[in-house]
Amino acid sequence: MGESVAEATITNWLKEVGDKIEADEAVLEIATDKVDSEVPSEVSGILVEQLFGKDDLVQVGQTIAIIETEGDAPVAKSEEVTAPAEAAAIEQTIEAAKDVVAAPQDFSGSDKFFSPLVKNIAKEEGISVAELESLAGSGKDGRVTKEDILKYIEDRKSGVQTPKAVVEAPKAVEPVAQKVHAVPVQKSQQAVPVSVNGGDEIIEMDRMRKLISGYMTASVQTSAHVQSFIEVDVTNIVKWREKVKTAFEKREGEKLTFTPIMMEAVAKALKDFPGMNISVDGDYIIKKKNINLGMAAALPNGNLIVPVIKNADQLNLVGMAKAVNDLGNRAKAGKLKPDDTQGGTYTVTNVGTFGSVFGTPIINQPQVGILALGAIRKVPAVIETPEGDFIGIRQKMFLSHSYDHRVVDGALGGSFVKRVAEYLEAFDVDRDF
Repeated sequence: MGESVAEATITNWLKEVGDKIEADEAVLEIATDKVDSEVPSEVSGILVEQLFGKDDLVQVGQTIAIIETEGDAPVAKSEEVTAPAEAAAIEQTIEAAKDVVAAPQDFSGSDKFFSPLVKNIAKEEGISVAELESLAGSGKDGRVTKEDILKYIEDRKSGVQTPKAVVEAPKAVEPVAQKVHAVPVQKSQQAVPVSVNGGDEIIEMDRMRKLISGYMTASVQTSAHVQSFIEVDVTNIVKWREKVKTAFEKREGEKLTFTPIMMEAVAKALKDFPGMNISVDGDYIIKKKNINLGMAAALPNGNLIVPVIKNADQLNLVGMAKAVNDLGNRAKAGKLKPDDTQGGTYTVTNVGTFGSVFGTPIINQPQVGILALGAIRKVPAVIETPEGDFIGIRQKMFLSHSYDHRVVDGALGGSFVKRVAEYLEAFDVDRDF
């Protein structure tokens, strides 16, 4: 799973108990908050037990199935006779391990946050959820760290009393990222609507649409959305792309769209205005070291996903084009990995693809800004020359910038989108690709 992914939902078992499995063969399908993917087996063998069912939510690190490999064959009879005590001890260990795996601890009812590593250590050492909650953590907001739980285990074995969290510390403001990720799918208690005239079709939202619905509502409730709009003359970019697109595809094996050119300008502007490359965590602002651009992409089923171009400011135009095409193609084919949608620091969405002149996009939490690219249109415009002004045909588009007014004021939000426009209008028509 991706580095920042903590849990996933089992959506379908591809193998049943008793089925033979080859190494790297898919055993089940899972879904994170954005991506569906298959889980392959690391070994060949027989599936002997499924520890979770369909629609169960599983934490990263938990055992989900037991596969019997060739090396798991029962101990030979001669060995059992020569070493009965050893065989009995092994059997006892196996049974104890099965008991631990079969009854995973349930952290869902806990108000405290525990990292997957801390949870795994607690499970292996037989530490209950209540016991874990009572520990006084040394991490941020009193969180229990790896060092805390290891010290507790060591003290418990030696009989030393470990300080408990007797008085609960004042609750810190819940991080925005956790708020949004907690929103997703809430099962509605309302009855299924009934068609009055009998001709209306009633369709339940699919899982991803329910998630998107939850994210969008939570974002509007979390951030104070403000918009700035600016019109950009991209005539030089249109002419340059028309001139080089055939040679670009022949040399690089990739189509050259307008998106990577726009992404290149956004990445440059984020370096100029690092105040836009931040996230909000309660009362704290986190300045991001890397510039990771989210790229909103429409899926064939009408849903939306946001794959991320990591370290976008370090890519040249060729690298940006390859990244844009790769993520876009894999998004349409449903082949994105969980980590492909994680870690974004700023998002760009191309509403012009569907003919929209401009839009007011909703911020992708916990980021603080999102830029919408409008359709490129031929329009009459005033052209200034030393001989005077005249009307000419130019290629223009609107940039729509939504930003979080809690931490981004109009001066920064407006200056940022203006800098993007300046980079686009100053595009070098003689540049190589």
